[in-house]
Amino acid sequence: MAKPGFEREQRIQFTLAEAGLSTLAIRAGQTRTAEGEHSDAIFPTSSFVYSSAREAAARFSGDEEGNIYSRFTNPTVHAFEKRMAALEGAERAVATSSGMAAILSIGLALLQQGDHVVCSRSVFGSTISLFEKYLSRAGISTTFVDPKDLHAWEAAIQANTRLLFLETPSNPLGELTDIKAVAAIAHKHDAWLAVDNCFLTPVFQRPLLLGADIVIHSATKYLDGQGRCVGGVVVGSDTLMEEIYGFIRTGGACMSPFNAWVFHKGLETLKIRMEAHERNAMEMAIWLQQQPGIEKVYYTGLESHAQHALAIQQQNGFGGVLSFEVSGDQDAAWRFIDATQMVSITANLGDVKSTITHPATTTHGRMTPEARAEAGIKPNLVRLSVGHEDIEDIRADMQLGLNAL
Repeated sequence: MAKPGFEREQRIQFTLAEAGLSTLAIRAGQTRTAEGEHSDAIFPTSSFVYSSAREAAARFSGDEEGNIYSRFTNPTVHAFEKRMAALEGAERAVATSSGMAAILSIGLALLQQGDHVVCSRSVFGSTISLFEKYLSRAGISTTFVDPKDLHAWEAAIQANTRLLFLETPSNPLGELTDIKAVAAIAHKHDAWLAVDNCFLTPVFQRPLLLGADIVIHSATKYLDGQGRCVGGVVVGSDTLMEEIYGFIRTGGACMSPFNAWVFHKGLETLKIRMEAHERNAMEMAIWLQQQPGIEKVYYTGLESHAQHALAIQQQNGFGGVLSFEVSGDQDAAWRFIDATQMVSITANLGDVKSTITHPATTTHGRMTPEARAEAGIKPNLVRLSVGHEDIEDIRADMQLGLNAL
């Protein structure tokens, strides 16, 4: 005889397998202890106790499932990983201590000396530094290409190419890469495609369904949504994630239980937050491109965006980050930023609070002037992560910036 409630448990599991994104964000990876708590529990412990030396040996050898040590396994971290895997349509996810740790884990867990990477030149500045300065010391070389040029991706492939890496939309210009097309190029040459999905999250884009092998997130951004914690996550097949997990377990770039709990709870409101970000961002993008003093607005939701058609094709939305060039030079951009009174001057993004920054001297400040120029990051560029404040108040704050030009 089945235990009481077994039929309902099975029905819920079956339903979740075909559930919508909002349901997965709330229910997938849910844990519940014998206490019967409704909100997910947090397990802030470094280690776990065994009933006997034999059980401890079995856990450490892998002969028996169970927790060992929170650098290896933790129920709270595992719950977050299961939810992220469900949202991205993946077999498995591995949580990391930061978004950059997620990218580092890909480089060191899957690549080795003599391997080659093809990377979009339009990625986060620290990502460029990681590939160009640090992975190169391990004998891993990188070629940077125009993310929009499929011929450039193909031409950059070498006999030792093992990984193609891109960020779409890119930070901060919102340049897009055709994920399906680049995935086909990667697979034709027996390489993996990794996609940074930070700007759109699985709400607006699911790269694995478009052919990518790996998705990474800085959980610090939209997955949390309130600027509380730093973390990252890598998502993909069980085979690839086992290698990532091995590196994280050994190298120690693991996520803390508390941070995992914050991210896990943040996912419950991810869809409604992303939709709210997008509504405000679209209004701001349309308004800004009509203002004197603004030379150009970069937002994939605008019909004027050069890749708007591709955005509609591979995305379910346009996100909450836009950039714009003010009339003048770096000094003009700084005057615009300094004149705002409500929007937070900070390099973080994906927060319910709107944030503003000057990419050339912050997020991409470590790049050489030549590299910034090649990536199209001009001294007069300003990035705005549009939050959830009343649109009239955001607009009024931007007007203060315009008045300072």
